[in-house]
Amino acid sequence: QVQLVESGGGLVQAGGSLRLSCAASGRTFDRDFMAWFRQGPGKERDFVVAISWDSSLTYYADSVKGRFTISRDNAKNTLYLQMNSLKPEDTAVYYCAAQSRPANFRYEYHYWGQGTQVTVSP
Repeated sequence: QVQLVESGGGLVQAGGSLRLSCAASGRTFDRDFMAWFRQGPGKERDFVVAISWDSSLTYYADSVKGRFTISRDNAKNTLYLQMNSLKPEDTAVYYCAAQSRPANFRYEYHYWGQGTQVTVSP
């Protein structure tokens, strides 16, 4: 059974930092794109950032460029998201996602975590 388990969410003041982790089990994703999405209160789930299997390619949403950094450790089957200079509008449930085959990196993912809450206070 494939599982993606996020951790590292919490409450932080504006300007602060958090580091999210996503531990995968049940299969390896060392040949697949992985990504982070988020869903704010009353909003749809939005793409945040994606990373290729070898970390050579990354794609960021404009809203997080320069503040968030995605990385992965294939040996540990783990995905990370370093979030700096957090803003109240970053408040959301953050989801880890992985592809099982090549697909559109912004829209099509086949495995999802349960999400971790990030709350940024003013």
